[in-house]
Amino acid sequence: MSCLRRNALATTSYWMISRLASLSSTSKEPSEKAADKSLARSWRPARSLASSRHVVNHDVGEDVIHGFREAALEFFRMPEEAKLKYYSTDHNKPFRVFSGSLTSHNDANDIRYWRDCLKLRCYPVEKLMHKWPSQPEMFRDHLAKYAVAVQELARRFLRLIAEGLGFDNHDFFEGDLSGGETLMNVNYYPRCPDPSLTMGIRPHSDRHLLTILSQGEVSGLQAKHRGRWIRVQPIHNAFVINFGLQMEIVTNGLLPSVEHRAVTNSAKARMSVASLITPKMDCRVGPAPAMLDEKTNPPKFKDFVCSEFTEVYEAAAGNREAVLDFFKIHHTQNPACVDQHFNMH
Repeated sequence: MSCLRRNALATTSYWMISRLASLSSTSKEPSEKAADKSLARSWRPARSLASSRHVVNHDVGEDVIHGFREAALEFFRMPEEAKLKYYSTDHNKPFRVFSGSLTSHNDANDIRYWRDCLKLRCYPVEKLMHKWPSQPEMFRDHLAKYAVAVQELARRFLRLIAEGLGFDNHDFFEGDLSGGETLMNVNYYPRCPDPSLTMGIRPHSDRHLLTILSQGEVSGLQAKHRGRWIRVQPIHNAFVINFGLQMEIVTNGLLPSVEHRAVTNSAKARMSVASLITPKMDCRVGPAPAMLDEKTNPPKFKDFVCSEFTEVYEAAAGNREAVLDFFKIHHTQNPACVDQHFNMH
């Protein structure tokens, strides 16, 4: 492992933060390349949640962020009958509205979930835009601008991750590994009369490579750190970026995903926008060869097809330990028995 990776990435945590400079997506001058290298060296996962920083210098315009957030709020404010036609529990629909928990599993503690969710596929824009609702009037235009900007941010960030890990190929994440249709969850949490009886989103880890979250100005996001739930305080016009379980596997456990949840409050409604960068469903995923050493760092996880991972993740209701245990090397559980395996625990 390179000195850069050993020093910058030896101790990792859930919220990975960096100050992103303006990065050209085309050819770069020597000064720009030097800035990229400096940025890659400054990037590191936080040693603790207390020392984490949000992505603030990200080149996604404030007008783009707030334009889409306002359009999404207008969608949730539409009359119920106007939204009813989009309501569905069919996960295959490219645009749908639903209420409740993250997955279809019933909560063992009978917790009620206080959330409306607008779930959609948002990138590539040209392929998916016609499937988005035409109301509110500017919804499609604002969503398209936001999706393109966030996708470019993700592309640059993945490149910096590859560079920070010491990969010779800084385009390692390009192509099928990050080329699945980008998903978006717009989560709306109304004011709750009694937050002690509800949750916004159940504790879970994300299954994707990378999540780029606009959480707005109202607090509600919490991450689990050393057995305690820690509030992730919002910062104006900032994104929170977290690693998904598939990133943890690709980096052979070096960049872990950590459990997080959303809580409700009685004072203010809250809305978050999560963009989920994911591989193509037929992409084969496993620890990157550059991360492995036969003697000092053998592979911890077996390779899998992304669609298989999705099946296991859904059966485990997003439980990090259960999902990772399934894919650990020497784990012989049959995927067909995954429901039975998880239901026994």
